[in-house]
Amino acid sequence: MNEATGKTLLVFGGSGLVGMEVLRQALANPAVRQVVAPTRRPLPVSVSHYAHLLNPQVDFDALPAAADWWRADATLCALGTTLKQAGSKDGFRKVDRDYVAAVARQTLAAGTRTFVLNSSLGASPRSGSFYLRVKGEIEKDLQAMDFRSLTLVRPSLLDGGPRQDDRPGEVFGLLLSRGLKPIIPKRYRAIKTRDVAAAMLQAALMAPVGQQVIESSAIPRQR
Repeated sequence: MNEATGKTLLVFGGSGLVGMEVLRQALANPAVRQVVAPTRRPLPVSVSHYAHLLNPQVDFDALPAAADWWRADATLCALGTTLKQAGSKDGFRKVDRDYVAAVARQTLAAGTRTFVLNSSLGASPRSGSFYLRVKGEIEKDLQAMDFRSLTLVRPSLLDGGPRQDDRPGEVFGLLLSRGLKPIIPKRYRAIKTRDVAAAMLQAALMAPVGQQVIESSAIPRQR
């Protein structure tokens, strides 16, 4: 694509905390010509009114392989759920690994070779934590694919305001993190959702060749 016309970005997980912030920043960025955000249900009016946003409704169990919107300059993926929302470990793995892998394969097949994933601090396929193990498994899946540019962003606890779903453990963690911030290593401090989204968007637009991991402590903090 001609750089003068701007970039076309695919954003998955746009209805979530990080994904919605990625959408807001991408839609406001003059370097972005179009944003395609496939979701199960229509996005809220707060973002859907943008003329350069395409919001196709999709079934993630049967993604439309023939859709022409798969071809873009970069894909940003913030798909994810919780064990409580998923209802089981199999349900969690289905969203956080299987859906992400399916999206990645489709984008590659369409010729989109830049991929940015919102992962998690501590992600490892050898982790004793089921959550972090699944995050590590999908990272490994993506690293085995033929992306020209792959960026894995690993934020710590997200600080992005109230969620639609109830997460008392996360609320407690945020309060603890804020109160003990001076003595908590930067790696483990809560991070603003806007900072995670900004790091993802920059990686998508810059598309550095090869594979890179951006740990939470390396994500630039906005004042």
